[in-house]
Amino acid sequence: MSSSRLIGVGVGPGDPELVTVKGVNALRAADVVVVPVMAASDGKDGGERGRAEATVLHYVPEDKVVRVVFALNERSDRARREAAWDAAGARVAELLRAHATVAFATIGDPNVYSTFTYLAQTIEELIPGTVVETVPGITAMQDLAARSGAVLTEGTEPLTLVPVTAGSAVLKDALSGPGTVVAYKFGRLAEEVAAALRETGRLDDAVWGSALGLPEESILPASDLDSTPLPYLSTLIAPAPRNGKRGGKL
Repeated sequence: MSSSRLIGVGVGPGDPELVTVKGVNALRAADVVVVPVMAASDGKDGGERGRAEATVLHYVPEDKVVRVVFALNERSDRARREAAWDAAGARVAELLRAHATVAFATIGDPNVYSTFTYLAQTIEELIPGTVVETVPGITAMQDLAARSGAVLTEGTEPLTLVPVTAGSAVLKDALSGPGTVVAYKFGRLAEEVAAALRETGRLDDAVWGSALGLPEESILPASDLDSTPLPYLSTLIAPAPRNGKRGGKL
């Protein structure tokens, strides 16, 4: 049985100032910090520095960071994706056998649509007894709300988070409800998202953003959406319909 610890650390949406104090402490205390990188066509490290790695390097030296290839951009070939998860898990297992504490840095929060979920499941099978912990991170929807002034929820309003990779029909169904809807990963379906907003009467107050906190940041009204593809990690907030009265939803 292992006594090693695997800690998933949420490092936020990209702005290094949005990593929590607890997250920074966990990164610095770990023996090594694993960051996920995208695979090239041959399955090897594509060489591109991801958002998690760029954020981590603000707080720990580069020689403490270990790049591990994940199938972050593989959505159609399940066998290739599973093989990549297995290879990544095996690499992290090697690190856990050699070190007491391994941190895994993930953008956003490790319990919200994160690669860390699959890694933790793999490690629990490869090295039973490994202690798995998570440190929460600020999510893109929180950052976009702060930067745009959009209020996520009031009173009794529900909040629905939808990955548009599940299909625009799922988004349209959520938009037909009474609460605020947040859409993740909709960049390649921007035109369909705009159509769903128009059909449900939710276009005017909605806002989208990408690269939050980075030099290439973009935050615009959803009414500007057209057929132009957006960055994959774009985020949309469609606030709940409100009557404008203070406390109207209490």
